[in-house]
Amino acid sequence: MNLENLHHKKLFLFDIDGTLAVGDTLYDGSKQLLSHIDSIGGKSYFITNNSTKSGLDYVRKFEKSFGLQTTEDQFITSGYMTLRFLTEHYRNQKIYVCGTASFIAELRKNGLNITERCEDGIACVVVAYDSELTYGKLTEVSKVLFTMDVPFYGTNPDLRCPIDFGFIPDCGAICDMITATTDRVPTYLGKPNAEVVSLCLERSGFRPEETLVVGDRLYTDIACGINAGVDTCVLFTGEARPEDMSHTPFPATYAFENVCALLNACR
Repeated sequence: MNLENLHHKKLFLFDIDGTLAVGDTLYDGSKQLLSHIDSIGGKSYFITNNSTKSGLDYVRKFEKSFGLQTTEDQFITSGYMTLRFLTEHYRNQKIYVCGTASFIAELRKNGLNITERCEDGIACVVVAYDSELTYGKLTEVSKVLFTMDVPFYGTNPDLRCPIDFGFIPDCGAICDMITATTDRVPTYLGKPNAEVVSLCLERSGFRPEETLVVGDRLYTDIACGINAGVDTCVLFTGEARPEDMSHTPFPATYAFENVCALLNACR
């Protein structure tokens, strides 16, 4: 690793769960690292595949749980990327969505025609990380995919979501269950889609060579940075482990034990 190049990074794109925090607990060094980025004239964005929260939800969580002041535009969620995609391609069409009530409400608030039932006129299917998942929802989405030849999208391919005791099933695990049932494979709209990074570059005005994607998961966070052609950093605070580095198809530019180690390397 050429650590000298880290001193030239100004745009930091952070995953949240398993990278900067877990649940309501901020990892040691996270607040100091974000402060350091501000002090060098840099910018932090938070690119999370958690679609259950909106940008405003995250602003409130960061203030209440972490004591951090942020702005809504700093949060690029898989839910937001899905909203952008659906608005561009399916604005005036009926969309079947399997997701939380808050995610569906956010889509409807932005003018999209959302249904949660198998009915005539559906143009596509979207499955999100759904902490309110029921067998009835799985039955309904299976019915749509079996009876209609429509595109199938997932908000993100993450198999598991970090939590204080370990992990719980994420959108990728839900979609795998649906794929095993219907033989339909989704197209994912969040990380590792390179558009997430492109949007942050456009908003911030920084150059790709000034950019670093930081995460704990290789096949989403690190793959996202690789797909976008920017440097990446994996932290071993979530899913990835040091032994994964020898055989991963998504090798990170940098690897550190935790946030504090990354902070020390950036100073």
